[in-house]
Amino acid sequence: MAGKGRAGRLGKRIGEIVATAIEHEIKDPRLEFITITDSRITADLRVATLYYTVRGRTLDEEPDIADAGEALANARGRLRTMVGKQTGVKFTPELTFRLDSVPDAARQMEELLAKARAQDEEVRRVAEGARPAGDEDPYRKDDEVGLPEDDDR
Repeated sequence: MAGKGRAGRLGKRIGEIVATAIEHEIKDPRLEFITITDSRITADLRVATLYYTVRGRTLDEEPDIADAGEALANARGRLRTMVGKQTGVKFTPELTFRLDSVPDAARQMEELLAKARAQDEEVRRVAEGARPAGDEDPYRKDDEVGLPEDDDR
């Protein structure tokens, strides 16, 4: 078993190698819009999990996630060979790819925050000219007529 420090460094290095290979060395056009966002490796250094995101060709176009996953599966062997050559570890880890859900969760959170801000603005706008339903100062004062004076008990 490797220590957490070594596993973390190796996982980070594997992520860098795979990202560079996807960008510069593997000539599959389906990999053009893939970004490796994170990489983790098991404590026994046998399986490396690489998280990725896919963007569309334009900002308005939806990404082809299924095609990107298929392209990564096809390139897995070549990527593993590159990782083995560049890391120099005794056993080259198996590479698994997982779609990173963080960007979708962040987008959903931003939408919820925008909705909450809009509701807060609506409440502020409605309350802007509002007046209290009762007296301006709803608290009783001891010096008002008809109220008993405070006793020194």
